[in-house]
Amino acid sequence: MLSVLFLFLVVLAIVFLVKGFKIVKQSETMVIERLGSYHRTLSPGINIIWPIIDKPRTIEWRYVKSDLSGDIVIRRDSITRIDLRETLYDFPKQSVITRDNVAIEINALLYFQITDPKRAVYEIANLPDAVEKLTQTTLRNIIGELDLDNTLTSRDTINGKLKAILDEATDKWGVKVNRVELQDINPPAGVKDAMEKQMRAERDRRASILEAEGMKQAKILEAEGIRQSEINKAEGLREAVALEAAGEAEARIKVAKAEAEAVSIVTSAIKESDGNPTAYLVALKYIDAMKEMVSGKDNKVVYMPYEASSLLGSVGSIKDMFQKN
Repeated sequence: MLSVLFLFLVVLAIVFLVKGFKIVKQSETMVIERLGSYHRTLSPGINIIWPIIDKPRTIEWRYVKSDLSGDIVIRRDSITRIDLRETLYDFPKQSVITRDNVAIEINALLYFQITDPKRAVYEIANLPDAVEKLTQTTLRNIIGELDLDNTLTSRDTINGKLKAILDEATDKWGVKVNRVELQDINPPAGVKDAMEKQMRAERDRRASILEAEGMKQAKILEAEGIRQSEINKAEGLREAVALEAAGEAEARIKVAKAEAEAVSIVTSAIKESDGNPTAYLVALKYIDAMKEMVSGKDNKVVYMPYEASSLLGSVGSIKDMFQKN
């Protein structure tokens, strides 16, 4: 009898050890119910519960994974351990309609984290399915307010609106939505072709505008170059003319100075010899004038003024002056 009782106690102790000790990993937790009602939430480490009267709450969870071919595989399981880390959900593509009645396919990524395990267990029956359906319906409402062009160019706006709505709606479930991303936006094939044609036309238009702007700038630069070249040429010509005029003026000044010195020397010589300098100078001028009167190869005089007789007298006086010397 004692052996049977001892054996029963040993079995009971083993059951207690197996069922009563719960080792919870870091970033995980378990919700414990006592006789069907919430009792407590286990913390990481070693925890002791009373078997039979204490029992972990089982919840339905869904895992989304990709196989080797890249297709999304959904696996459902009943779990007792709740992961408190941030969870990524890659939702399957869904068809939504824009404001301009274009049906497009969108694939969304959702990053969320359980902050209150108790509410995540008791406030919602199936948390992953609830988050997915809420994301899909909210995304349809947001895209329905935008046309196709705004949908393709306003991803950040859509992500921000979607995150704000989901975060507010899932707060009572003990869930924090950290980030929402639109991974793929796929318009229909016909719309894609039209968009590509529009893109090519826009690029051609921009290329034509850039080419015209380049030609315009080139013409402007060419005209500026010609204008500057003409200005430089005119400046050079003006400087050359100025230098030439200055050179001629300087030459004339030097010739005049030389003639003045010569006349001064001759005048002084004539005065020393008691001659008439004025008559001498007039005679020289007449001789120069007679050189211009001579024309033709035979050196014939074509015109002889009346005053030539006085010229001859001056020439005679010059002869007398040199004879005196």
